[in-house]
Amino acid sequence: MVEATTLGARIASGVVVPLIKKLFVADQPGAALVDKPVRISSLVSFSGEKRGVTPKDVEKVAAELVRRALKAAGPIEQPIDADEALAVRNALAHTLGLLGALTIEDYEAVALGPEEFAARLRTATEISTYGLSGDAELLYDQLLHTASLHILNFFSQRSTFIARQQLVHTRQLARLVRTIDILLERLPSQSSEDAAFESRYAAHIAERHGTLTIYGLDAGTGEWPLDTAYLSLEATRERAGPGGGGLPVPAEQVLAQHDQVLLRGVAGSGKTTLVQWLAVTAASRTYEHGLSHLIGRVPFVLPMRRILRPGADLPIPGNFLEAVACPVAGEQPAGWVERVLRARRGVLLVDGIDEIAGDRRDSARRWLRELARTFPGNLWLVTSRPSAVPEQWLTAAGFNELTLSPMSRHDVATFVRRWHRAAGADASTGISLLQAVRTTPELNRLATNPLMCGMLCALHRDRNGFLPQDRKSLYEAALSMLLERRDRERGLDDPGGIRIPYATQIQLLQRLAWWLIRNGRSEMDRSDALHIITQALPSMNLNSGAEEVYTSLLLRSGLLREPADGHVDFLHRTFQDYLGSRLAVQELDFDLLLNNADKDQWEDVVLLAIAHARPKEAERMLRRLVEQGTPRGKLLAAAGMPYAAEVAPAIRSFVEVGVRLLVPPGSGAEAEELARAGGELVLSLLPPAADLDDFAARHVVRTAAELGSETALHFLTQFREHPSMDVQRTLAAAWPRFERELYAREILAHLPRQARVTVRDTDDLRALRSIGGWADIQVVGAYRVEDLTELIVRDQLIRLGLEASHPVEGLAWLSVFPNLKRVHVASEVGEAVAQQAPHRIELITPPPWRS
Repeated sequence: MVEATTLGARIASGVVVPLIKKLFVADQPGAALVDKPVRISSLVSFSGEKRGVTPKDVEKVAAELVRRALKAAGPIEQPIDADEALAVRNALAHTLGLLGALTIEDYEAVALGPEEFAARLRTATEISTYGLSGDAELLYDQLLHTASLHILNFFSQRSTFIARQQLVHTRQLARLVRTIDILLERLPSQSSEDAAFESRYAAHIAERHGTLTIYGLDAGTGEWPLDTAYLSLEATRERAGPGGGGLPVPAEQVLAQHDQVLLRGVAGSGKTTLVQWLAVTAASRTYEHGLSHLIGRVPFVLPMRRILRPGADLPIPGNFLEAVACPVAGEQPAGWVERVLRARRGVLLVDGIDEIAGDRRDSARRWLRELARTFPGNLWLVTSRPSAVPEQWLTAAGFNELTLSPMSRHDVATFVRRWHRAAGADASTGISLLQAVRTTPELNRLATNPLMCGMLCALHRDRNGFLPQDRKSLYEAALSMLLERRDRERGLDDPGGIRIPYATQIQLLQRLAWWLIRNGRSEMDRSDALHIITQALPSMNLNSGAEEVYTSLLLRSGLLREPADGHVDFLHRTFQDYLGSRLAVQELDFDLLLNNADKDQWEDVVLLAIAHARPKEAERMLRRLVEQGTPRGKLLAAAGMPYAAEVAPAIRSFVEVGVRLLVPPGSGAEAEELARAGGELVLSLLPPAADLDDFAARHVVRTAAELGSETALHFLTQFREHPSMDVQRTLAAAWPRFERELYAREILAHLPRQARVTVRDTDDLRALRSIGGWADIQVVGAYRVEDLTELIVRDQLIRLGLEASHPVEGLAWLSVFPNLKRVHVASEVGEAVAQQAPHRIELITPPPWRS
């Protein structure tokens, strides 16, 4: 038996439209439809004084709709017999006949939408469906919905008034019409039992996966609405392969490009959240998400850690729901999942290949390959951490491999805002957190994926708007989450059959990190890692081999990864530095730390070692850094003092005297040297704007500008309202060192327009235009006249500098700038060209070259 509810949807719009048009009068000259809405009763063609269609003709329209629907089912699987078909025709004709009695106006009907419009017609004709069987009534409902959809679409196209006033509804209806055509191709014949269960199952999916759970936070485990918390990230193909190309694509669109995808992502990168979002979107049946590849499909969420318990086999399709303990599993009709998959309507979301034991992954691959081949045409998304399975693990089964990208700066800002909104937190709290993330390098390095951003949000909120004041506490909180609490709160048994205690994980990871730092390496061979673990095991209470321990650390810690076959590194360099410095202090390797203090890559290691050291050890480190006599050593000591738990007054004074001659700088040359010697750490030593006179403020700005980083940019924001013109000029001159649009928005937009800025290309010109234009512009290099005249805000420009002259066009084009007073051309121009400049403009050129 076929399912009657799908038959109406299976009539293509090209068939329905001509039938529906017969029910309404054609537009006539002077009908006044362009300037006012009309009642529906005056539009139908089978009532009133100008009848073009008789009630009998309405029955013929209804009969044709029924016939077309039954024809779509084929001759074998008819859902209703001939008598019931006649009853459906009569009921539908009676309902359509009520159009002549509707007093609502056409724009009101469009605003209702097809569901509500059909419901109103149905309510007025309940008696006509009396005695219909279940399948007959389902067919009637679907045909009425289809007719209503096209009736409203007819209204929106007929009246220019409606098209103008109800533009949004018109677009929605057009999209729904396209959706009907997609459903025509995708939806199969179903029984009414299947359709009813599918509806209950969709409701379960929305309920079960409609919230996002955040694990491992000191603020507690929280649940947030998925539609609020979901953040669209990007996926990329990092290596050449089937399908080619390395351009990023929104993660939720990967199944629009490929039917079968293996998506890799580090711990907390958003893989499970994406699975939830795809499941809820496919089950929603609203079809307003714009993802046509999900229309009419049924999602199956299959977390590997749940469907493959120790000693259990991977489930066959009929056992999918039972395997994930779905509460409606017992209600599913026999063979329902197989029918969905044979109809190519499934979205199979297999989450967490890395969360099953390594010796079970080959059987999981065979299971995936066999299902994909047995039921082609369905959508598959399989997720895994990067190192759990080798490259091209599923390529032979037709899967394309992509990787989730780290969050961009914009993504971080969006996530923080949404998190605070979902948590009911004050918006200002989120703003202060974003400021902290952007101005604190260690926080900026951590905020690369939703898990770490969630950790920062929760810690920030739990502490009433303040994150831990020292990096050591921040990293300890993050490590506790990643190494211990997250898997425990998820109820996840170790897939390798071993559970490594938190303290033991720390000790092992420290050894790996310190080896990398000592050897100046960013990654190590897998064999070296195994050797280090083998040496450590005899002193640890673990009854496992090095291979098992390494695999567990790689898959579960969230800190290690294998960027290439046979190589291992730390996901975050900041965690490597933290763990390595901890072991350096435990092993009393202070000489090694101090002998490398002049190297940029050791900066964080030295600072964090001061944080881990006991007070006397920290004081000795600070003294020896100053005694090295280099600007770098003195700056590092000054930056390291806040890391120490306690510092004797004499040592504090010794460090302060050492750095006093360096900060603040007394000249431009000293500012450049300070930036070179101190790098990013110098920002924590520079005094704030309020403590500086105009002279010192200028050179402090120069120092930060030399760094050119986002952290430096946010340090400079405190100077943008500074009254000194020298400070303002220095800020304007620093623009080329920074990301142009961000600097224009954060700094230039707050400065007086009279400070000179340098422009190198059209993107610079557009950035200035976006903030309202500029008064004093120096154009460096060749330029096109049309770019200058189109992109410069004309009435803002007062002074213009041109590095290159334009002998072909001359200078007559300068007249388009009404307030331009002075033009400086750095290269020679001929007398004739110079005379083309408007007389109101002072033209300054270099004197002619003389021998």
